[in-house]
Amino acid sequence: MGAKKEVRVDLTKFNAERPILIAGPTASGKSALAMALSRHTGGTIVNADALQVYSAWRVLTARPSQTDETTAPHALYGHVPADTVYSSGAWLRDVSVFLANRPAPIIVGGTGLNFAALTEGFAQIPAIPPFVRTEADQQTIADMIAGLDAQTKSRLDLANRARVQRAWEVQKSTGKSLSAWQDETPPPLLPLADAQPIVVDAPKEWLTPRIEQRFHMMIKDGALDEVRRNQSTFDPTRPADKAIGASELMAHLNGKMTQDAAIERAVIATRQYAKRQRTWFRARMQSWQAVEGADLRTLI
Repeated sequence: MGAKKEVRVDLTKFNAERPILIAGPTASGKSALAMALSRHTGGTIVNADALQVYSAWRVLTARPSQTDETTAPHALYGHVPADTVYSSGAWLRDVSVFLANRPAPIIVGGTGLNFAALTEGFAQIPAIPPFVRTEADQQTIADMIAGLDAQTKSRLDLANRARVQRAWEVQKSTGKSLSAWQDETPPPLLPLADAQPIVVDAPKEWLTPRIEQRFHMMIKDGALDEVRRNQSTFDPTRPADKAIGASELMAHLNGKMTQDAAIERAVIATRQYAKRQRTWFRARMQSWQAVEGADLRTLI
């Protein structure tokens, strides 16, 4: 991460009085690290991933297993119905309940925006009217990007439609750019200096085979059955149904592609997502303690 040297994780260096933050790309071993730290401090593992909040997808979003949830206290996993829009603002309100707990929580996930909202502050943007969201759904990502101001564009992952659409909707509905709202952000709930932040560095050559292995394990663990259970209500425009692999496996179940082709496409999509995550973390989390994903094997 930047010029900061990666170090091995020494669990004894962490205490139970300050929240621990664990960020990292998908399949990098964050959950295993969170479990190890929970065993050490006794803290509750609190989800900071935007998709693991939804009840519909346990397997495809790699939520902790039921065994893990029994072994260590977990919170904010699978607590949101699939037809509910759940924003970073909603997550921030939910996670605030745990910040004063002792032992302190272990907050883990791959959604950088949630960590930024928590440690840098979050703009109190009014709710987006449904008609604006409907209009946004009909726009191409290129058209939405063209309508954004330069400052907002410089802060966004322009390949991430959800982030671009959010910025477009804010500008359309409030008449003020997302960057302007962000610049008026109140103080953070958890300043970084009051936390113990870790970001997992996962080089492509190490992470790529793990992504492929994990998706095959998801198939073995019932991903197809999970998709089949959601088939009648599936809507690819809903945030909940953007779990990687859901659209691909749904296409297979609908006879539009083979299972092998669906798996291949899902693995490619996961690799692309992990690349965007790594880029974001390296740009925004240079002051966090960086650890090599490979070093986490000793904690499992």
